[in-house]
Amino acid sequence: MSTGSVTPPRSNRRWMVFVPLALFAALAGLFLLQLLSGRDGATIPSALIGAPAPETDLPPIEGTDMPGLSSADFPGRVTVVNVWASWCAPCRQEHPLLMQLSRDDRITVAGLNYKDEAENARRFLGELGNPYAAVGADSTGRTAINWGVYGVPETFVVGPDGTIRFKHVGPLSPQSLTGDLIPAIEKALAAQ
Repeated sequence: MSTGSVTPPRSNRRWMVFVPLALFAALAGLFLLQLLSGRDGATIPSALIGAPAPETDLPPIEGTDMPGLSSADFPGRVTVVNVWASWCAPCRQEHPLLMQLSRDDRITVAGLNYKDEAENARRFLGELGNPYAAVGADSTGRTAINWGVYGVPETFVVGPDGTIRFKHVGPLSPQSLTGDLIPAIEKALAAQ
């Protein structure tokens, strides 16, 4: 005798096995499409693009002879502001590109040293070279917050009018340097 429960036919449950597989395939396709779209995930829109650079008046790294970072120095010149720290491994990766960029006399490369010990920052620059004309020590991270920094490294292009023209999140690569940063610098220079 039957217990009164009705078992649905097997063919109706078989399609349910494919639902998770179809969802996975759809998500994988979406991620692949984003990956192949050619958009650089490191170029993130910022609310500060087109706005004046935040008021900045940071002291120099203790024990160095370079000036600190001041937004009063931005007008009249294109400035590349790089947010870095000695404890940041990607900062080491991008550093040779900043050294290369600092050879361009048309721009100023400045640094914002984020939550770092002065001794470690000096050692970092001593080992890898110093591409910066000025470096401000942001020991509390407050100035980086004002700049809208997500994490280190980040790089900004400040135009000769003192406005932020471009923001790159993450380490610079040869591709992002030639494909994104240098065109942003050229555009800012053309506005002089």
